[in-house]
Amino acid sequence: MKLFYAPQACSMAPHIVLRELDLPFELVRVDNSTKQTAAGDDFLAINPKGYVAALQLDNGQVLTEGPAILQYLADLRPESNLAPENGTFERVRLQEWLNFVSTEIHGGLGWLFNAQFPDDVKTQIKAKLFKRFAVLSQTLERQDYLMASGFSVVDAYLFTVLRWTSVFGIDLNQWPALAKFQARVDARPAVKVALAAELA
Repeated sequence: MKLFYAPQACSMAPHIVLRELDLPFELVRVDNSTKQTAAGDDFLAINPKGYVAALQLDNGQVLTEGPAILQYLADLRPESNLAPENGTFERVRLQEWLNFVSTEIHGGLGWLFNAQFPDDVKTQIKAKLFKRFAVLSQTLERQDYLMASGFSVVDAYLFTVLRWTSVFGIDLNQWPALAKFQARVDARPAVKVALAAELA
């Protein structure tokens, strides 16, 4: 498999999961501005959507969209318990969290990268985000991870996008449960390896 990624982008979530699962894969860096891979290939020919993550399977098929990639990877090694079994209610709960992180956290933080938005608009975006952070905190005050069963693919995703808060001067210590969650995930060996590989 090949994981097409950009450093510190949302593609870090499947990167972490690949490391957690100890699956063989190749990392292919993508320049988000030129849409070219490190080897000079046209990334748009691989993923016409033009953004990471993209996972190219050994049979040549390309899978895009983080929540889909994360679940696909977890199902390759179900014994890892990174996602509940397909068809169970717990799997639906995982999908619920994946959708929440994707639309409300990833989506909200993503808007803040838009340099054309005036400060008052960004203030409104942050106010909405902070309400979502409070929802996350309610769960993470009760348990270490979003799923009661333990670390899962959604935690890799949340950890990845919450790292962006520092870019916008948002101090996660305002939500102690979120700050502790970030430190907890950051300490995982697979996370450390993924971060080191992306920052190299």
